[in-house]
Formats: sequence, structure tokens, C-alpha cells
Amino acid sequence: NLGEFLAGDRIENSPYRLKMKKEMYCEQICIMNVGRGEQTGVSPNKMVRAIRNNYQNNWIVDNLSAASKAEDDDTITTRYWQGFPIGYLDERKRAYIHNHVNLEIMYHPTETETDKYRIVRFIVAPFSIKHEYMPEDYEYENSNEDNFKVAKITNPIPSCDPNRERKEHTDYNMVTASGREPQPASGKVLFTYDVTWTQNLDLKWASRWDIYLSMDEAIPAKVHWLSIANSLVIVFVLSAMIIAILFRNLRRDFARYNRLAHDEERSEDLEEFGWKLVHADVFRPPSFSPLLLSVACG
Repeated sequence: NLGEFLAGDRIENSPYRLKMKKEMYCEQICIMNVGRGEQTGVSPNKMVRAIRNNYQNNWIVDNLSAASKAEDDDTITTRYWQGFPIGYLDERKRAYIHNHVNLEIMYHPTETETDKYRIVRFIVAPFSIKHEYMPEDYEYENSNEDNFKVAKITNPIPSCDPNRERKEHTDYNMVTASGREPQPASGKVLFTYDVTWTQNLDLKWASRWDIYLSMDEAIPAKVHWLSIANSLVIVFVLSAMIIAILFRNLRRDFARYNRLAHDEERSEDLEEFGWKLVHADVFRPPSFSPLLLSVACG
């Protein structure tokens, strides 16, 4: 729509795989080289620049935008932000990428159909986890299969350990445990995610957008002013061209009608042309089916 166009939003498919009501633990997506490491006197890579400029991820599931939680310990409240940051900076201004996300999807069954559900909330919790891994051979054609793997993690957290009998979703304690480090925004990075499905019967379908309306612009939306200015300039230029052409023709018509007739040219012999050809057409009855025209005009 027009709002998405002015804001520069473009919707594209992602490699994340979701299956209705199926819990997923440390699913792997891909391994990506995000660029060279941060060094003094060397220009940072594109990912580091994006993190320093507070770029955000904006995801959509079932036409519902992702939201991230922000706990306020002072007022003991939970606030929601639209989207989530792609990374963060530590005290030394070193950039770290969020390469793991917990996707919490709330749903409730429909009232008219059985085995049909509606998604009413989509919450994302980002984490930065430095996975140590050994790449494996894989084919993206089989990425929709269960247990799709692109690498073998050699230092798995509990949620990524395949030998663990009791499955647990990734949480803050796992990520910040002793010996764990965040993932720097450089080199090859393994991306993973968890999926949690929660049935919420209290959240109505008509109220699913309430948390987005009460965000108080936690992350201000940046309108692409350059695109808007470019469009306005084009509109003004085209409008000026049309007005100039119309005024030129109108001035020429006035000059001809105000011109004095010569001996060989009488005023009654001057033919009407231009805008005067239609000045009386509003009083002319239609030549075909006046009744039909009256009915069409109401």
C-alpha cells in the first residue's frame, strides 16, 4: 500500500520454517560470512555499520508484525517494540550480531471450524550466541525437512544439544552461562532459532494489534524523505509543463479573438476554434437516448 511504499518497506520470504503447533529447538538456517573483523583504522563491514546505525529486523507471520519485549524493572511493566535490533554494542563499542531468535507465537482455535487456528501475537526474543561448529554437507532443496542441519555444533547450549533427553527452549541463563560468549559481527556466523507455540484464549482476534498501538513510538519510524521529495519534484515539474502548455494555447486564442478584422477579413467570418468550441456544449442535449443519460446520472 501507499504507507509501505513511503516507508520503504518491501516484503520478502525468509528461510525460517514454521509448522503449526510444532515446537522447534535450535533449528539451523545457514552459515553466512558477514565480513571482516573490527580493526583500528579499517572501515567496518556492512553488518557492523548497520548495528551502529540501530537497524531493525521487521518480520511478519500471517500478516502480523513481530514484536519484542522490553522489561522495565522500575515500573514493573512489560513494553513491546515493533521489530527487534539486528545486534548490539557492548561497553567498548564492539558490535555483536543476534544470530539466534526465540519465536513465540500465540494462537487460538477458530469458532466456526475445527482444526483451524488463528495467530494473534508474534513475539521475537533475540540472542547472540557464539556457536563453535563443523560445517556439514547439505542441500537447500531439503531445507523443509525435519532436523535440517548445516553444521555440527561442538559447544552446544542445552537447547542445541541433540543428545539431551529433555528438550528446553533457549533462555537468558543458557546464553550467559559460564564460558559462553556472544557472536561478534564478523566472520562466518551460524544462524539458529527456536519456535514456541502458546494457546491464548483470552486474546481476541480483534485485539491482536493492541500492543502495537500502545508502543508510544519506542522505535521511531524513519520515512524515506528522499523518495517523497523526488516524487513531489516530478509532480511539480509535470504540473508546471501542463499549465504552461494550457496558458500558451489560451493566450494564443485570446490574441486571435481580440484581433481587429481587416478589410478582407470580416469578424463574422472568423471561425471559432480552441476552447470556444466547447463553451456552449453544456447546454447541448445528447443526440442519443436522453432518457438513458438521465437514468445513468441519477
